[in-house]
Amino acid sequence: MPLLHPANPPSSLETTSNLKEEIRRGFAGLEDPLAGLLDMLESNGDWKGKGHSLGYYISSELQLWMKEHPAVQQSGMKLKKLQARVFRILDQCPANLLDPLISIYQLHTADRNYLLGHVSHLYHRGDYKEAAILSIKLKLQPDQDVEKMCAPLLFQDKINLVEDYVAEYPELQCRLLEILDTWCEPDFNIRDMARQYQGLSRYKPDKLNRKMLSKLIFRLLDRFNVDPALCPNVINQRHLRTLNYLFYKRFVEKTMTQENWADHIQSTVGENRWLQGHLIQLLLRYCDLNTAARWAQRCSLPEEVLPSEVADELQKLEIQERVEEATKEENYKEVKKKDYYQLPIPRANIRLLQNWEEMMQCYEKVLKPGQIVGIDMEWRPSFGMVGKPRVSLLQLAVRDEVFLLDLPRLLEQAEVKGEKEKLPHFIQRLYSDATITKLGYGMSGDLSSLAATCSTLKGMDKQSQSVVDLLTIDKLLQKSSTDWKKGGLKVDVLSPEQSCEDGGLRQPEKGLSLLVQHVLGKPLDKTEQMSNWEKRPLREEQILYAASDAYCLLEVYEKLCKDPESFGLSSDLTESLVGKPSVKPRAKKQLNKQEVPSPSGQQCKGSDKETSCPPAPISPKEFSVVCDNMLQGLGRYLRCLGVDVRMLENEDDHRKAAEIARQEGRVILTSGLPYQTLRSHVGEGRCFSVNCSEKAKEQALQVLKHFNVHVTLADIFSRCQVSQQVRGHCIAQEQVCFLGCHHAFTTPDPCRPRAQCWRQAAGSPAGLKAVCEPSRPILTYGSSVITSALPPWRAPAVSGPSQFGQQWEAQGRGLGGRGSWPCPRLSSAPPLCTSSCHIRASCWVRIASRLTQNFPPVSWLRVMAQKCF
Repeated sequence: MPLLHPANPPSSLETTSNLKEEIRRGFAGLEDPLAGLLDMLESNGDWKGKGHSLGYYISSELQLWMKEHPAVQQSGMKLKKLQARVFRILDQCPANLLDPLISIYQLHTADRNYLLGHVSHLYHRGDYKEAAILSIKLKLQPDQDVEKMCAPLLFQDKINLVEDYVAEYPELQCRLLEILDTWCEPDFNIRDMARQYQGLSRYKPDKLNRKMLSKLIFRLLDRFNVDPALCPNVINQRHLRTLNYLFYKRFVEKTMTQENWADHIQSTVGENRWLQGHLIQLLLRYCDLNTAARWAQRCSLPEEVLPSEVADELQKLEIQERVEEATKEENYKEVKKKDYYQLPIPRANIRLLQNWEEMMQCYEKVLKPGQIVGIDMEWRPSFGMVGKPRVSLLQLAVRDEVFLLDLPRLLEQAEVKGEKEKLPHFIQRLYSDATITKLGYGMSGDLSSLAATCSTLKGMDKQSQSVVDLLTIDKLLQKSSTDWKKGGLKVDVLSPEQSCEDGGLRQPEKGLSLLVQHVLGKPLDKTEQMSNWEKRPLREEQILYAASDAYCLLEVYEKLCKDPESFGLSSDLTESLVGKPSVKPRAKKQLNKQEVPSPSGQQCKGSDKETSCPPAPISPKEFSVVCDNMLQGLGRYLRCLGVDVRMLENEDDHRKAAEIARQEGRVILTSGLPYQTLRSHVGEGRCFSVNCSEKAKEQALQVLKHFNVHVTLADIFSRCQVSQQVRGHCIAQEQVCFLGCHHAFTTPDPCRPRAQCWRQAAGSPAGLKAVCEPSRPILTYGSSVITSALPPWRAPAVSGPSQFGQQWEAQGRGLGGRGSWPCPRLSSAPPLCTSSCHIRASCWVRIASRLTQNFPPVSWLRVMAQKCF
């Protein structure tokens, strides 16, 4: 085959295309082109060098030619013989010749053990690079030891080849990272590792250090997207460097605050015991023993892993904290006794009943004729679960004693004994006995939950007799008083901003707690309200809370019955309240078209039915309100009508309105979302929601109608003060009332025309929209802008006091002027002052005094002053 033999000089081929044609003709003329290529490679070694040799070119062309002539492919024994010859060449084969030879001779189909053996031969000969490349080409990595194959490559700085070796195998990537991480252990010696591999070329021991390995690991973690938890050593080392840096910033440079430093230390150390140990060492170096012990306690480090001096200090610290905790607990109990309602009975009189034998004493005392029983129930919070909750504890309070019925236990024992009707019968007899007065708060909801607990108790609310629901009394109390002082008793109402003993904020009282506070002077401690009442045994705090909730009903009822008039209630309180349990209003998710929300948040269906009697009429002087910061216009309007108004500033929080309302006995006027928050901070009917889309005048009418406030002429501007100067534009009297920022100015002369003034900037066309409606002449210093904004019949405007008389007569006002009296358009309306500067009211008065000689007395001068409080 003369064309394929490299001995024939290629100089006779002038171009590459000619060479390609000659090679292809040579392939076609050979009986076995595959064997012919091996003959050429075995007989000449020019292909062993680097670069694209003639042997590489011929091999590549044969690979392409075989795709066009698949019949030349070999198989069976003949192929195996050819593969055996190829393996002898592969030992010296350059990397660029591997792909053509593997493809032509189908080396991927050869015996895998034979392939692995050949690679192992290269490896033990010291040809680590060649062994790795051939393994990658033949995809032998899953059957090889990653550490064995990659370690010598790392020592030879063949990192890219290492990455290629594991690139397609995630499990090998993880294994490689685990190996590299072990090399970063403090006691690991890389030089000892390198001695295991002979013939390492270009090995530089100092270059493969922990710093370089750390960078390599983080780069591989990022490239392969592997969980960093696989490399705990390198992660710990990085965090340790972070710890040292934080200590340097805090204690050497002193450029980091204690709070920021502590936050960073905690997030860096986390739950890592190794890092926590180093943290203690650093604390001992930079701080004192007490600080190290506190951090050891914060990290929950066991004493056996701590230095002895830190362990001793930790023991002292724990003893000190136990003493402080005990003292704090005692102080807390004292504070609770001072601030909250306390049971007036000894602890021994609170009895937890869990079987029927214990129930007998309760049975005899509670069902005694003429008995007064306070009833309350507890259940586990549902947190949005569907359905009625099941009662876990039923509290029955009588004079000097409270019985706590463990309903789940009692019902379970009754069912086992076949007496499951025994407990329901007791409860039914209690509620249906007319000789026993039952006290509760929102009893309708309690009875519904009781029916859900025991099906035989359904419909018991219809059979109940002699029931007093203190929720009804609570509503009467809130409606009958404008402040929180009952019968001369000043109740210490806490605002949300007041602090508790632990530095937190105490929320405003509500519900039964608020009623107890009004009547008895102190609220209930509701910290156990959201307990898990199904869990047994009950804690002591739960038992005391449950007993207090029931027993306080007796004391509230007794005090109200003794002197109902002092609380603003009728003398026949007992007779009017004994009856059916009241139903708590239920909020509806969606309103029908016929339903509109009332200002107080209740839903009123239709307009022709009154749900309750209107309140008694009151005067504006008796009505005091606080307006939220989005209703300042309404506040000014109401103030002009004589109402006592306080308004929040724009930057005030909405809750400040509740604080003012409670302290000063005011009604809250608000709108939108704040209403839902504010209404829970005050009594029922003390918070009113207006429609913010309406104008202030309509809002005011709504408020006056709802609270039945009757306004007289004497009330208008009754809360205004007189100012010595007038400034601004003039508007009609009803618009002055809307702005609420002007007052009457009185002069000595009883016979004078009347002017109305508005304080906005002079010449403002927007302001003049308010004066286009009234038919009054305009007085101004600069009339050009104002005149342009007026309709033709209003212009020209008067420019200053000097022209007052002439313009007045020109408009048909004077007896000797043009036009008849009264003017058809202007009638007898007084002039409007639009001066842009401060004008002495007396200036206009002097001019008006001269004119009053010619004008009928119907036009009186009323100058509105600038400031109003």
